[in-house]
This record gives sequence, structure tokens and C-alpha cells, in this order.
Amino acid sequence: AQVEKAVRKATADEVMPRWRQLGDDEVVQKSGPHDLVTVADQRAEEHLTHALSELLPGSVVVGEEAVHAKPATYEALHGDAPVWIVDPVDGTRQFVRGEEGFCTLVALARFGEVLASWTYAPALDVMATARRRGGALLDGEALRSGSPEPGAPLRVATSHPDFTTEEQKRALLGLRTEGVEPRPCGSAGLEYLAVARGGLDAVAFSWEAAWDHAAGLLLVAEAGGASATVADEPFRLAGGNALPFTAARDAATARRMVGLLRAGR
Repeated sequence: AQVEKAVRKATADEVMPRWRQLGDDEVVQKSGPHDLVTVADQRAEEHLTHALSELLPGSVVVGEEAVHAKPATYEALHGDAPVWIVDPVDGTRQFVRGEEGFCTLVALARFGEVLASWTYAPALDVMATARRRGGALLDGEALRSGSPEPGAPLRVATSHPDFTTEEQKRALLGLRTEGVEPRPCGSAGLEYLAVARGGLDAVAFSWEAAWDHAAGLLLVAEAGGASATVADEPFRLAGGNALPFTAARDAATARRMVGLLRAGR
């Protein structure tokens, strides 16, 4: 409850007052036009870093903007201390455009295992939480991913081409086949939520930044779903994964996705 309160306060103080109110000088490109940072990202991460560190003394924070400024910060994922993994505004492009499809992601991990996660979409007023071996909740109600309807096309959200190597592009082309309906992904956190609630059958992503995936992977798993890399291995939080990887509504769909991605390569 305290983490949820901290997440809600950070977005209320630093994100929502800037939604649809950003000045041109408050948006900066990082690696390219699809990789943006705003003053809302920076301030919300600072807010959460302070609040979460106080809630769990001895913990460290790995946040997207801190790692961008100082890449060595990411090494904390290999350490012994509990790690808060923070994406202050996931879906920054949508946020900058004034759309509702963005969220704040927080996960707590230790020894490479995600223990709890929070996915909060403030413009939609949606909060999803998960605890390892404790289930997933959406606004306090139990969340179950279910299974895709037999015979129906598989609905899949995939990485933006800007974030894929040639080999990964070939793997993702494996999804361009009969019985699969791929589309470009929006906010990763909200795509994971869509899988966890059964509105999307699977995701296929080709980048492995922990802040984009930690919260969603636990949410999907605790809702009954499954995930695997293209090498058919569990996703490793600290990196070094064979890519792309998938998360899906059930284990059978995850296996089918791995087969399709491998066929593409």
C-alpha cells in the first residue's frame, strides 16, 4: 500500500500537471525521435527514487533516466541489495502527444527475481499490482489472463522497427503468417497489462531494458501467463538474453510464439 501511495503521489505531483502542458524546451531526444525524455520523466524518477529508498532502507534504485546519465547504475541488478526498477513515464511518445496510453512502472527485485510490481496508468486511472506467488490485481480485483480463443487469430504487439537489429527483424517476420495479427506496440507496460487481462494474446519485444519489462513480466506470470526468449529460455532481468522474447496469455501460446520467432530467423 505504501509503494502504491508513493507511485500515485509521484505521478500526481510530477507527471499529470505536465500532461498536455509540455513546452518545447521540456522534451529532449535521447537516441532518436522515438526515444524521448521530458521534464516529467526526470522529476517523477527523482521523486520515486527518494520515496522508495526511504520505504526500504538499504535498497537501491535503477531508473531509466539515472541509467541514461550514468550507465554503471544498471550494475545494481547484479548485486545483493534489493533493487527498485523504475520507469517514470513508460510511453513517453504517447505522453508527449497528449494521449492517454502511458504509465508509471515500478518493480522490486532481488537476486534477479522480481518480487512485486506496480503498473499505474494515471490518465486512465488504472492500477495493476502483482506479488510473486501472490497473484495479480487490477484495481483490487483478481486478474486472470485466460487463453486465446481456439482458432481465432493471435493478436500480438511487437517492437518498433527502430529498436531491432536485422536478425531481430527477421525473427519478428516469423509473426507475419496466417493466423497471427501483429501490430506495433505502444507503452510496453500497458501492452503487458493487456496480455494479463486477456485483451492481447502476446507481445514480442527485441530490447531488454529492465525498467520496461520487469513489472509487466511479473504481472503476466501472476495472471497465469508465461514468457520465454527466442532461445526458449527464461528472460534474465540483468540482460544478456537471446532476443526477441515473448510474454503470452498462457504457456501454450508462449511456446507457439517462440516457434514462430525461431522460424523467422
